[in-house]
Amino acid sequence: MNDKLKMFEDHMEKTLNHLREEFGGIRAGRANPKVLDKIRVDYYGTPSSIQQVANVSVPEPRIIQIQPWESKLIRDIEKAINMSDLGINPTNDGRVIRLVFPELTEERRKDLSKDVKKKGDAAKVAIRNIRRDANDTFKKMNKANELTEDDQKTAEQKMQKLTDKYIEKVDKEVEAKTKEIMTV
Repeated sequence: MNDKLKMFEDHMEKTLNHLREEFGGIRAGRANPKVLDKIRVDYYGTPSSIQQVANVSVPEPRIIQIQPWESKLIRDIEKAINMSDLGINPTNDGRVIRLVFPELTEERRKDLSKDVKKKGDAAKVAIRNIRRDANDTFKKMNKANELTEDDQKTAEQKMQKLTDKYIEKVDKEVEAKTKEIMTV
């Protein structure tokens, strides 16, 4: 039973990590290279992340600098950034691409906060679904005489405690990201 609990806890941890990754891609007025993670560039026929084909740095709080290892990639990287949902026009000097992040408007901050809350709610639903799957597993184990009724109840209680713990962690992540976005 403990190995089953551990397995379900691992699923919850993965859900939380996924949420953190999603939050990393939401820009909060400061330049964060993670916003480039989902953008792919064609590199000799292979879709590659920008970090795999260029040096990415943050020389100033609101600027991301991308220096491709091969100068012919500048156009491809610019094209990939323009086609993405980043909403920032890249500028280049022939060697380096710069992304300048504008200050976020109050309205944009509120929209981003709503998006953060939605992603947090989706993570909570995923965690509750994991709890439901776990409880179903424990019921099946009871029916197959692999668990006693007392053990099933104990497992379900432990699963509820895990669920509460991870829901609280999601709430803290949402709160922290919202605070980061709303801070001017």
